Amino acid sequence: MTEAMIDDVLRQGLWVAMAIASPLLLVALVVGLAIGLLQALTSVQEATLTFVPKVGAMLLVFWVSMSFMTHTLLAFFTDRIVPAIAGG
Repeated sequence: MTEAMIDDVLRQGLWVAMAIASPLLLVALVVGLAIGLLQALTSVQEATLTFVPKVGAMLLVFWVSMSFMTHTLLAFFTDRIVPAIAGG
């Protein structure tokens, strides 16, 4: 395996990691901004008010997108990693 092949696999792995993590991160960002805006408007500064809805929304999105994440990761491993290990 050459350095270029290793770099290509690492680059694709980073893209797969970004694709898998992006739904969770985007939901955390949107819910965090919405709760922060609500706290700023109402002057309620409670730590659990930001934590609980954000975790709940992230768990819901994780449950919904788990199939996409699994298929994406499985495709990456079967198309790139397993052939590289097998020497192909």
